[in-house]
Amino acid sequence: MDAGTLTKVGDWCWRIEPAGEMHVPAIIYADEALIWEMDDKVFEQITNVARLPGIVGAAYAMPDAHWGYGFPIGGVAAFDADREGVVSVGGVGFDISCGVRLLTTNLTRADIERRQRELADALFERIPAGLGSTGTVVLAGADMDAMLEGGAAWAVAQGWGEALDLERIEEGGRMAGARSDLVSEAAKRRQRKETGTLGSGNHYLEVQFVDRVFDEARAAAYGLERRQAVVSIHCGSRGLGHQIGTDFLRAMALEAPRTGFRPPDRELASTPLRSELGEAYLGAMKAGINCALANRQILTDLTRQVFAELFAGSELKVLFDVSHNTCKEERHRIDGTEHTVFVHRKGATRAFGPAHPELPPELRPHGQPVLVGGSMGVGSYVLAGMESSEAASLSSACHGAGRAMSRHAALQVYSGRQVQDDLAARGILVKSPSTRAIAEEAPGAYKDLHRIAEVSEHAGLAARVAHLAPLVCIKG
Repeated sequence: MDAGTLTKVGDWCWRIEPAGEMHVPAIIYADEALIWEMDDKVFEQITNVARLPGIVGAAYAMPDAHWGYGFPIGGVAAFDADREGVVSVGGVGFDISCGVRLLTTNLTRADIERRQRELADALFERIPAGLGSTGTVVLAGADMDAMLEGGAAWAVAQGWGEALDLERIEEGGRMAGARSDLVSEAAKRRQRKETGTLGSGNHYLEVQFVDRVFDEARAAAYGLERRQAVVSIHCGSRGLGHQIGTDFLRAMALEAPRTGFRPPDRELASTPLRSELGEAYLGAMKAGINCALANRQILTDLTRQVFAELFAGSELKVLFDVSHNTCKEERHRIDGTEHTVFVHRKGATRAFGPAHPELPPELRPHGQPVLVGGSMGVGSYVLAGMESSEAASLSSACHGAGRAMSRHAALQVYSGRQVQDDLAARGILVKSPSTRAIAEEAPGAYKDLHRIAEVSEHAGLAARVAHLAPLVCIKG
């Protein structure tokens, strides 16, 4: 990293002023340690984002930022369609609507530990996980289209879950404007047997307990208390989302000569929001969001079934479900003026502050839950959107720990079996169809999640509410 390209503008904030073809500044949230840990590509990529047409405000990088495809993972940017703003596949990501759902329970850490091995085995047997994993839900034709346009609401109507679940899912569990007809047959074929599966990579289902509470009032409002057992589900739109990204990235690259726009990086292939291709991508992307919402809803139902069999009288309620790979049309005050913009969040979580009208009434006074996934050995955080979130980052916050080491590098350092044994010695049971996947996701391959959460709070992105420590992890 060339530190000379950065100006420190506070203990938790760094700025790169517009230069050359940059339309807006780049703002990076980090402390000294995190900024020096970031790979050089983060700075290159976030300044490239600042060069895209129609960008407004700034290009932002969250504290967990690391090198991604097009945008850095942890990148946020808003585009104004009235200023020839664009939409970019690289600003959404290939795992469209990858996100986290948190379920609260009426059980304690001690309840889980009494049947921990049985629970781990039962979840591993019931929750399809791993590369190419398939489930019992097989969709095609009209059923596939209904899922892509109905999301979690479709899943509930099919018997997977409860209507009350939808009140705690962003968009009410269904992203309006989805166009299943704009999703390719190749994408639909890939999804035929993948609905209701975790997949691979960094996806997981984790049984955790509330290890520490930072904000008693917000924790109580969220239904969280010390030693309570909870369940985190982290997954996305599987092969369908990846195929949508692949299809439209190719289309945007082919369209570029006609529009005359040459992106600063071919991975930032973009198209005007107000174009036939731009509107088609948004329609297909929204279908991908619904696919992910349906996926997490079915996994919730499967999880409830397992808990009901092992813990009589158990109750698993949705605290919240929020995505971190999307482009959404939102209203924001930017440079003192209200704008309707399309906010790309690539590995970044929406973080609406208190009183936001899109939040469920019972959560509205406290801000949106921000669900931040960590690594197998560290657990997760629940943060909350703050009043300062909009001005700081277009109401956006971190989404995880952020990789400190590539998957390839992790395989050179860690043994999956050894990681599994080490975690078991700490009371954390990890089950996965692949020891290679465990090695790739070793806790040491990630940044310090505690520091990322602390910086997020100090920077005004999202306040710390609770830390969740792991007990059982089903790994993709």
